[in-house]
Amino acid sequence: MTIPIVIVLLTLSIWQLNRYAWKVELIDHLSAQLALDPVDLPTGDVALSEWEHRKVRLRGEFLHEKEIHLFSHADKGRKGFQIITPFKRAETGQIYLVNRGWVNEGFKDPENRTEGLLSGVVKVTGVVRKPWTKSYDFLPDNNRSTNVWLYGDLAQMAAHQNVEAAPFFIELDATPVPGGWPIGGQTRISIPNNHLEYFITWLGLAAAMLAIYIFYGIGKAKKKD
Repeated sequence: MTIPIVIVLLTLSIWQLNRYAWKVELIDHLSAQLALDPVDLPTGDVALSEWEHRKVRLRGEFLHEKEIHLFSHADKGRKGFQIITPFKRAETGQIYLVNRGWVNEGFKDPENRTEGLLSGVVKVTGVVRKPWTKSYDFLPDNNRSTNVWLYGDLAQMAAHQNVEAAPFFIELDATPVPGGWPIGGQTRISIPNNHLEYFITWLGLAAAMLAIYIFYGIGKAKKKD
């Protein structure tokens, strides 16, 4: 029994080591993307594999009447919402769902932050982010009837507001807006990398199994003597 168990444990440890190397490469790639200076977002198709986490610039106007409220926690656990607003590009008319930033519960309704409802053609800078869906089936669904969303299902959001949007979000930077709300610069990159610890754990278990087997064999040999 020892041999197959040790083989399985060693296989798991090697797999975790490979995962560790992949995660390090991913984190380095994302950090390098975020470190680049902002550039104009291409007007044609945008490959997320190349543009995710890139800083980009856009000119256009917000469609504030179609904004979306994404439930979110800020620092220190304060409850609030990310304000996601369709943005119509000036040069092409293409629609992008733009995360303008965070507001606390008291500023969820746009009537309470009229100064921040920028009008006309404006220039914005943000980070390209991919959409995401519900991580677990038991989590609640997005509540389209109240326009409160729990996860970034971009296709659902675009259909809810009856717009044809590009297949990615743009999260604005921390440039202040009149009135102070929403607060931009909400991009968070948090990728845990515990695979090295898992590698050591599986390797340690394999070594322990071998040690037990060796001591067991020595004990049996002594009894025979």
